[in-house]
Amino acid sequence: MKPRRLGRGDLVSLVAPSGSASDAARVEASARALESIGLRVKASSHCADARGYLAGEDAARAGELEAAFADPETAAVICLKGGYGTPRILDRIDYGIVAAHPKVFLGYSDITALHVAFYQRAGLATIHGPMPSSDMVPDFDPDSRAALERVLFGGVAEAGAFAAGGFAPVAVRNPGGRPFSALSDGVAEGPLVGGNLSLLAATMGTPYALQAEGKIVFIEDVDEAPYRIDRMLTQLRLAGVFEACAGVVFGAWTRCEPSAGKRSLSINEVIEDIVVPCGKPILAGVEAGHCAPTLTLPLGVRWRLDADGAALTLLESPFSD
Repeated sequence: MKPRRLGRGDLVSLVAPSGSASDAARVEASARALESIGLRVKASSHCADARGYLAGEDAARAGELEAAFADPETAAVICLKGGYGTPRILDRIDYGIVAAHPKVFLGYSDITALHVAFYQRAGLATIHGPMPSSDMVPDFDPDSRAALERVLFGGVAEAGAFAAGGFAPVAVRNPGGRPFSALSDGVAEGPLVGGNLSLLAATMGTPYALQAEGKIVFIEDVDEAPYRIDRMLTQLRLAGVFEACAGVVFGAWTRCEPSAGKRSLSINEVIEDIVVPCGKPILAGVEAGHCAPTLTLPLGVRWRLDADGAALTLLESPFSD
């Protein structure tokens, strides 16, 4: 299930299903940031709520998501920020509302749990990309902005993705042309799913766990020491994720170095020990997630992972039109 492509001047709903904003001024600045790329913004009345580290009560955060999807004027649902909180509302959401009103849904980090749930429970293709409070205020990195606009408004790469009569596959590249690297050879095709490793691990063993069969699994994280990345990747391995998937794409590992003076494996060594033996194609160095600049990646649609050629190609439009 795909949403329609956004156009300049479309109305979007700004929601806060996860962590709280620092204050109401931050919400206002986030709305202005979205307006600067040509969107009209309706901010949820709960965006400025705060209950500790959460953006208000669980029921209110789930309700604002449902209301945004059900709103006939809203063309996209955009998350204010990440933080923590989405696992608490997964069993409070009416996924029938989401399925009945497919709309562009944008976010990353803690929003990973919603990307997975919306795809698996409602069949909705979503967008993994920068959020206004986290990435656009006070300044929006120009390369990240360009990548986001190409996806939201109809293209995915500099050459353009929407050819006459349909969608033309597009090779996605890092900003500045930095190459991807292959950690395990092979070629795989399938829907891209996943996101933040901490959220993927946190939902293992629940009804909202990632279903990896035949999928290309995207994984990234921030502020996690290599031993913690080891622990979470091991959890996914023991859950069968890497045996079931078609391939793996690793994104940013921002500030994921060991503490000074601590003996540690490198992240690549961790991956070589835990993921590579599963024998699936693996591509690393994809600049998406907790990094700037960052790519914007459509989820739930087909990609080709070519580890032999160190290439990542979008094969299917994330939009219905």
